[in-house]
Amino acid sequence: MVEVTQFCVGLEHKPGMLAKLCAALRQAEVNINALCVSDDENCCWVNLVASPVEATDRVLAEGGFRYLAEKVLSLQLDNKPGTLEHVAATLAKGNVNINYIYGAGTHGTSCMLVFSVDDPARAMKLLGSAHQPEIGRAHV
Repeated sequence: MVEVTQFCVGLEHKPGMLAKLCAALRQAEVNINALCVSDDENCCWVNLVASPVEATDRVLAEGGFRYLAEKVLSLQLDNKPGTLEHVAATLAKGNVNINYIYGAGTHGTSCMLVFSVDDPARAMKLLGSAHQPEIGRAHV
């Protein structure tokens, strides 16, 4: 498990806005490592973990995007039944609340999940090095 920076970007509900965001990131050679898109009646929310972080921040600021950056946890897990249950139960026993999770794809027998929790330091202590991330600080 590793702490990473997630960017939460608010986009207008209209065609082409996600493409505009992706084009700006591509032009700066920013790679999107994890992505979750949701919406409400006001806008479309894009949560993304991208690298390099500094370039992502610069692209969003210079492009006039509405966004905030926050710390989340990236966790590489075995892609098999019961694995997420074990992680969720471990965090629950340690009194760590999971705000939300989204997946970033599978890599053979493993997958990467991005976690927002109410106590990242405690979550990292509870799960520790038992779960080694594929994407580390040098890449995110």
